[in-house]
Order: sequence, then C-alpha cells, then structure tokens
Amino acid sequence: MRYDCADEEMRRTGVDAAQAALEAGELAVLPTDTVYGLAADAFSPEAVQSLLDAKGRGRQMPPPVLIGHAGTLDALVEGVPGWLRAMTEELWPGPLTVICRQQASLVWDLGETHHTVAVRVPDDERALALLRRTGPLAVSSANLSGRPAALTADDAEGMLGDSVAVYLDGGTSPGGHASTILDATGPTPRVVRQGPIDLGTLHRFNNTIEGPDERGDAGA
Repeated sequence: MRYDCADEEMRRTGVDAAQAALEAGELAVLPTDTVYGLAADAFSPEAVQSLLDAKGRGRQMPPPVLIGHAGTLDALVEGVPGWLRAMTEELWPGPLTVICRQQASLVWDLGETHHTVAVRVPDDERALALLRRTGPLAVSSANLSGRPAALTADDAEGMLGDSVAVYLDGGTSPGGHASTILDATGPTPRVVRQGPIDLGTLHRFNNTIEGPDERGDAGA
C-alpha cells in the first residue's frame, strides 16, 4: 500500500499503517533527508532477514539503525567518547552515520556486525514520526543491491515491489546522497564513506579523524 505524505490525513494514515506493518514483521519504505530507506524492526531477526532478502544482500552487509532522538544512542552503544557525543548532539538530526560498539546486552541480529552498530538520526519529520512510535529500525537504502539508491517512492517501488507492505511517498529526496559514515570503533576514528558532511566539519570535534583514503581503501 502506498501513501502520499503531501496530504496531511494520508500522511497520518500512512505512518499508522507503516507502524502496524513493521510491528507485524513486514517491511516499509520511508523518505529520509538523504535517500529513501527500506525499514524493518531492528529487534526481529526474521524481519531483518526479509530486508536483506528484498535487497538481494547477504548478512555480511548488515543494515544501519535509525533512531528518533540522539539520546537513544546510549541505549544501543557503549563507550561514547565526549567528542562523539558533542558531534551527534550538533549534527543530528542529519546525514551522519556513526559506527560504534554495540551494547553487549542487546538482543538482536542485524547480520555479521562484529559487535558494532551503525546509527543515525534522520532529518525528516515523516521518518522521525514513525521512529518515535516504533523505536529503533533497521534501515538500508531502498534499492536492490548494486543499483542506485532510490530518490523517489517510484524508484523504490520499481525495485522492491511487493516485498514491501507500506510505501510512504514523500516526494523527491532533498539530499539525494547517502550519509557520511564515521567509524568510531578503533583508536583512530575514520570516515568510511564520504557524504554530505565533510572531513573539515568532523575535524571541529576531533582533528585526528582520518579520511577514507588515508588507509588505502574507501570502506563500505
């Protein structure tokens, strides 16, 4: 089912439907500030596997997790350094994904994460409205693996079709580019994917952060 979020009543109905679908273990597509996302209940291994299957992706490429508020970060990860906390407080909501060590107590299966999790707060009120109801969602770009990221609901539906229960149509994605990914798990933090937030901005919080080319590869 598809819902046009330009209409306020349809938007509310669509968020309700997406919440119900996700709670039932189904998939939903939602607009974000970067590209469209394919969402599943992060705490349902079956739903996460359905997400990977829909994309044609293996467990070696686990999905990031979107949250509705920066304060939720502490419930998912451990050992947040002060510079990273300051960074997320200023740059979230926004196009920055941070990879951290996950809380050992978490009971979920996102794939082969090596006890890490990639987390972001999107700057999109429709996505946030859903996240604040559902809690953390496993969200990957709404496209088949190897295909360009979906910038519209049409793009997403054309690739994912009936594998998705609910499509929230928010028009063309304003960002058009996937988020910057910062790996904060090692002794020296490193950008593993360049995106809208540049290295100079990140250096305001920690000037030891390395760019994606400083260790010989661009990451994933």
